[in-house]
Amino acid sequence: MRRAMHLTLAAALALMLLPSALPAGPAHAVEATSPEWQATLAAAKGQSVQFHAWGGSPNINDYITWAGGVVRDRYGITLNHVKLEDTATAVSAIVAEKAAGRLQGGSVDLVWINGENFASLKEQGLLADGFATDLPNWRYVDTSNPGATTDFTLPIEGQESPWGRAKLVFFYDSARTAEADLPRSAADLMTFAKAHPGRFSYPAPPDFVGSSFLKQVLLEQVADRSLLERPVDEAAFASVTAPLWTYLDALNPLLWRGGRDFPSNYPAMKQLLADGELDIIFAFNPGEASAGIAAGELPDTVRSFTFPGGTLGNTHYVAIPFNSGSQAAAKVVADFLLSPEAQLRKEDPSHWGDPTVLDMAKLPQPERAAFEGLDLGPATLQASELGPVLSEPHPSWMTRLEAEWMKRYGTGR
Repeated sequence: MRRAMHLTLAAALALMLLPSALPAGPAHAVEATSPEWQATLAAAKGQSVQFHAWGGSPNINDYITWAGGVVRDRYGITLNHVKLEDTATAVSAIVAEKAAGRLQGGSVDLVWINGENFASLKEQGLLADGFATDLPNWRYVDTSNPGATTDFTLPIEGQESPWGRAKLVFFYDSARTAEADLPRSAADLMTFAKAHPGRFSYPAPPDFVGSSFLKQVLLEQVADRSLLERPVDEAAFASVTAPLWTYLDALNPLLWRGGRDFPSNYPAMKQLLADGELDIIFAFNPGEASAGIAAGELPDTVRSFTFPGGTLGNTHYVAIPFNSGSQAAAKVVADFLLSPEAQLRKEDPSHWGDPTVLDMAKLPQPERAAFEGLDLGPATLQASELGPVLSEPHPSWMTRLEAEWMKRYGTGR
């Protein structure tokens, strides 16, 4: 059965607890009441944090606004959401500042990243020293999740703090599409597209969701997935990726608008489903469909499905650039985003619907009850229904696939 629709009284009371007042969990590097953390809180008071994060979703923007209000009232921190269309914009700003010798007081204090952007910042030495495992709320993180220590195969070493989990899930309107017709693999999706031309599409890379679709197909088509765990070998790139391009060449004329145009991002694709122009869409969040229903953006007949053989999964994070002038406040914000209070609100589809990175077994009972009492919505699959996770390839594959896709299918081709 789906989780109950109402919070228990104990759960509701849990939301009123400050993070520093929570009962002690498993051992961790810094206690919320420790002199070290109290010094961080003192230094953070009065600081402003320029939080560079994707701004393309109203519910996520509202969530960040809510978090900003809490850290302002609780810690005296001003959180400014710098809304991005592409995280690469923030990466470029940090790179440019280092090149210009701006080693302090940078324009980015906290950035929402994962994958190729993390790899780029880490490899160029543009991130602050490891901080994540020193946060008081790290005690609650699900460290059995490989995403707690690696990001797209790269060791994190505490240089980014987990914020949420992601898994590729597909959505359809059950009022228009029968469950028996749903594809169960990339090969099935091709069959579906042939039977229903113009009723499927994907966002144009380098949009993250669109690039993830390329990786999903490649993971299903490649002969040896272990090749994708290592950096791209240019000598072998053409042969390794040949099945992907063969697949997309066949799929392209069957897409919405004959593959001459692509949705710009997930919200655009969601609108096409709502308008009846697409039959199947997908997102990198199992709760997106329920969140869309709750926001009145999708019909209440929309439901989710996934591929039994597995779909792409990863974790997303926040990181602090090396030249942030508000590192103390950025750490406090990152810690708050890890708190049971903030993670619970984030998982609620009426606010965002993004899965938590916390381990329920590590939470105090009131917070655990709050999560257990959360209604995840009518279109959210249970964890047991999500299927296996296909691990992300090395980040160099994403960059190289995007460039090749643009050459073959992008504008101006």
